[in-house]
Amino acid sequence: MRIAQIGLFALVLTPLQGVAWPATAQTTDAIPAATAAAAATAATAAAVVAAQAPADPAVENQPHLGPETGFPLPRYVSLRAGEANARRGPSRSHRIDWVFARRNMPLMVVAEYGHWRRVVDQDGAGGWMHYSLLSGERTAIVEVPMLPIYARPDVTSTLRATAEMGVTGALSQCRPGWCLMEVGGYRGWVDANAIWGVDPGETFD
Repeated sequence: MRIAQIGLFALVLTPLQGVAWPATAQTTDAIPAATAAAAATAATAAAVVAAQAPADPAVENQPHLGPETGFPLPRYVSLRAGEANARRGPSRSHRIDWVFARRNMPLMVVAEYGHWRRVVDQDGAGGWMHYSLLSGERTAIVEVPMLPIYARPDVTSTLRATAEMGVTGALSQCRPGWCLMEVGGYRGWVDANAIWGVDPGETFD
């Protein structure tokens, strides 16, 4: 039996397409200069953002529910646009710090202010982004080499494919320890601890 190998090149998701790249001082366009740093945990990313949040009463000391949407903070979303600017503050007058350039990549929302959401990526990079650039569809990034994709949430079930580190896929449901993920045309169950875009023990369908 042949097992499909889902890689970055097969999905045209090479590291140089990037998760996020810093914007230059001369232009608002991103110029990739290096690959992303090692992946940070969700808790670390949230802590980094909290430390850099602007001194605004509506932003500081965020409750567990977002003041604008009533949804939990932090929470995961995905990038709706093929390219999106992350700004230093919650308005278009603030400078662009990062440009995200991978549609459907997972992001974590850690703060809300009006129509703006402060987001961070897998590496802790981020900024303020207009809500129209984001989607509630859940996705995740593979964090381990050659992630097995099983027919059922059971390591003894049929192995449908393997996905390389850095590949992004859509999540349709998660249960403790497992998530149902679709990537490269293959749909199956993966180890929830081997992907970024879902909290430990999180469940949804």
